[in-house]
Amino acid sequence: MTALIDAVNGVLWNYVLVYGLLAVGIYFTVRLGFLQIRHFPELFRVIAKSEETDRHGISPFQALTISLASRVGTGNIAGVAVALSLGGPGAIFWMWIVALLGMATAYAESTLAQLYKVENSEGQYRGGPAFYIARGLGARWAGSLFCVFLILSFGLVFNAVQANSIADAMEGAFGFDKLWVGVAVAILAGIVIFGGIRQIARVAQVVVPVMAGLYLLLAIVVVILNISEVPGVIALIFGHAFGLQEAAGGITGGVLAAMLNGVKRGLFSNEAGMGSAPNIAAVATPQPHHPSSQGFVQALGVFIDTIVICTCTAIMILLSDVYQFGGEIEGATLTQSALQDQFGAFGLYFIAVAIFFFAFTSIIGNFAYAENAMTFLRADSKVPMTILRLAVLAMVVWGAYESVATVFNAADASMGLMATINLIAIMLLSGTVAKLTRDYFRQRAAGKSPVFVADDYPELQGRIDSDIWSK
Repeated sequence: MTALIDAVNGVLWNYVLVYGLLAVGIYFTVRLGFLQIRHFPELFRVIAKSEETDRHGISPFQALTISLASRVGTGNIAGVAVALSLGGPGAIFWMWIVALLGMATAYAESTLAQLYKVENSEGQYRGGPAFYIARGLGARWAGSLFCVFLILSFGLVFNAVQANSIADAMEGAFGFDKLWVGVAVAILAGIVIFGGIRQIARVAQVVVPVMAGLYLLLAIVVVILNISEVPGVIALIFGHAFGLQEAAGGITGGVLAAMLNGVKRGLFSNEAGMGSAPNIAAVATPQPHHPSSQGFVQALGVFIDTIVICTCTAIMILLSDVYQFGGEIEGATLTQSALQDQFGAFGLYFIAVAIFFFAFTSIIGNFAYAENAMTFLRADSKVPMTILRLAVLAMVVWGAYESVATVFNAADASMGLMATINLIAIMLLSGTVAKLTRDYFRQRAAGKSPVFVADDYPELQGRIDSDIWSK
């Protein structure tokens, strides 16, 4: 079984998804007229007045923070360090490129999620890839398969992995027993997830901005303390990205290593095209009242995750004296060592606490996606949801003290299959995304606040919930 899983992962992650995600990002970037660059201010405009909500959905700001809760995890600390160790400083440049392309993909999938959303039995919005696959393409079986893959990977196994990261960090920094760390995390997570998506939203909208803000602040302090070295670090990133340093030193293969590691870590971190964030994008009450507005919100999520937070980690490592391309220190240990170099013991403790919050918010964010999938599978009644919640908490405790490598590989395969289904779906529905985008900016150009009018889309009749869009 292990050999089969490894073979599937080898094909998916080395070929299908790396090139597929890049190709889809390029496709939507070109087809939508480079909207993530030309209309970059729109990403902030749609979130600036997003505090309103109603009984049907959460606010766009809450949807952004939940998606960031899931996106911003240990990959932003350990994953960036791995990219630097294996790909050199140039890997960061390619992470930026992947994020810029991924913003277009994130826009497309989240716009579709908004368009095809429904109301559950309690009158609350639910949606995501499974819904646009079933309603937009008439392939409910593929939507169901997507949901199963999502629940297995994001709902269960990845939460065990996040708990494992928390336990390692707490044991390393404070000497806490891993099992009891797992129990404590499970209790805290249980308090949040038993309250449903609205409770997750309330916690995420407070914790995520504080968490990201403190991390950004620390990076700014590091930059200020080493301001004279910053130009050299920037030159290092660009130089390694295009092989200038390697060429000068007679080294071959540097560009390829930088590109592959930067691309892979960028794709894993920002999740654009994976089909995860659209599950929460659909839950928001859009402002303006148009599906495209929530596409911009989630494009902003990709920007914050990779361009802002991953760059913070990279800068802090590159400005330290402990970084060495191809060195033995890698992962979270490299990030901890870099901050210890700058701040002493405080750096070690800070990264441990950062890992706790990054990983904990990922646990509750991942659960929100799984809850959405349960709605599609018509298993969102009290008993199935209670079973799922208890299973998630059990995985958190188990993951805290057990090695999860084999199961994590299985989850990687599950997520890879899930992402493959999603990429095919958004490509088949790309015409709808393009039409929605033209409609949105036509109204903006006329000085109006864009409003989606279902009657303007006769081809969607019977496929979308017109009642939702008439509210």
